[in-house]
Amino acid sequence: MAQRHDEFLERGGRVFAVSADSPGQNSAVVEKLALPFPILSDPDRSQAITPLGFADDEDPRQISLPAAVVIDPDGEEAYRFVGRDFADRPDEGDLLAALEGLGLEATNQDPPARGPAQPGEAALNIRVLEPYFKGGLHAAYALRRRHRPLEEFADDAKAMMRMLDRYLKALAAVEERRS
Repeated sequence: MAQRHDEFLERGGRVFAVSADSPGQNSAVVEKLALPFPILSDPDRSQAITPLGFADDEDPRQISLPAAVVIDPDGEEAYRFVGRDFADRPDEGDLLAALEGLGLEATNQDPPARGPAQPGEAALNIRVLEPYFKGGLHAAYALRRRHRPLEEFADDAKAMMRMLDRYLKALAAVEERRS
């Protein structure tokens, strides 16, 4: 979403993320990825994550499911996506299409205010993200080929490959956003 942030603004949308991580961890992610939008913190999942139906009660890490909601000017949901697990992410194109359908005027969004960055213990350094994503891409490709007769599995693997490819392109744009 960072890579296409201007497209969200052109369609009258503002982007906010919500995470179960601490404010310091969220600041570290915003800094590391040069995000043009804030990540709000809901560490006990009680303010937004659970009320919006994004809590992943099966994951022992007490995280949120990847989700996206487009809210119209009247406060009604115009679009909702809730992932099946931590790797099932919304497609930016679907969100942009939902915004387009609302016919809103372009808007702006102030850069996120950041507190002190405190990366979490499991945080990956930005230098390792590219090989990490490439490894995931190759694994998904191998599994897709291996399980092609299982159509649903092959479709999931193909979707994972598309997502990882988008992540690699977005990672390449981080330096551009920093300048």
